[in-house]
Amino acid sequence: MSLKSYLSLVKFSHSIFALPFALMGAWLAAGGPPELATLGLIVVAAVAARTAAMGFNRLVDRGIDAKNPRTSEREIPAGVITPGRAGALVGIASTVFVAASFGLNSLCGWISPGVLLVLLGYSFAKRFTAMVHFWLGLALGLAPPAAWLAVRGSLDGDVSAPLFLGAAVLTWVAGFDLIYSCQDAAFDRERGLHSIPARLGVPRALLMARVLHVATVALLGLVAWRAELSWIFMIALVLAALLLIWEHSIVSAEDLSRVNLAFFTLNGWVGIGLFLGTVLDLWAFGPGVN
Repeated sequence: MSLKSYLSLVKFSHSIFALPFALMGAWLAAGGPPELATLGLIVVAAVAARTAAMGFNRLVDRGIDAKNPRTSEREIPAGVITPGRAGALVGIASTVFVAASFGLNSLCGWISPGVLLVLLGYSFAKRFTAMVHFWLGLALGLAPPAAWLAVRGSLDGDVSAPLFLGAAVLTWVAGFDLIYSCQDAAFDRERGLHSIPARLGVPRALLMARVLHVATVALLGLVAWRAELSWIFMIALVLAALLLIWEHSIVSAEDLSRVNLAFFTLNGWVGIGLFLGTVLDLWAFGPGVN
């Protein structure tokens, strides 16, 4: 059993979805690059939290995955990784997350178990609520305000920028998860699993995803306003909006063949572009948030 199998189990490369936004929260809190030790612990905590959440999701869903032709070759149903070893990975990653959180500051440490409950609880959501997409959005949307708290150690001052950023991540993630879930609409409906595509149909789910991504762009505009970011970030925001438009243009109710391009590639570039825009803006013009 190789390291590659474990990395594939938790889709380690997809850490790129949440990590740029956590780093944005840290940069906004510090008004520039955070202290190196703090930055390192934020990265460790973010990656460990996502590893725990993904590993737990694969563990809990192994029976469902085995019955779905699209997911039957995943590591646990395929027998590449045993449930016991997946559970051990979840335990280790969860411990690392809590330890890294306490390493940042005591407040982060004490709230980390609650954050972990939100992250792990997502894996059960599809069994009882079609709002599962928003639960996933919340799980990733906690990253920016958490990183802000990691840098500042308290909620003193104006926290509207990281909260708007967290809300933007929530709507962004919920939107692209709606697109991704359209692939399993029929399967979910047959198995009694809950999702918006299964309940409302693929066309309505795709329309809702578009509305959510319009909200994402609007919320990112509010981040720019509250953080007093300038034209550099706004260029990054425009480019992100264009990527989201492209994402929706290549997916339709009649053709879901390019969902992976929309879900993985384009959304990865959205996060990276916005983070780079934040870094360059703060480097050129300095902080605007008190």
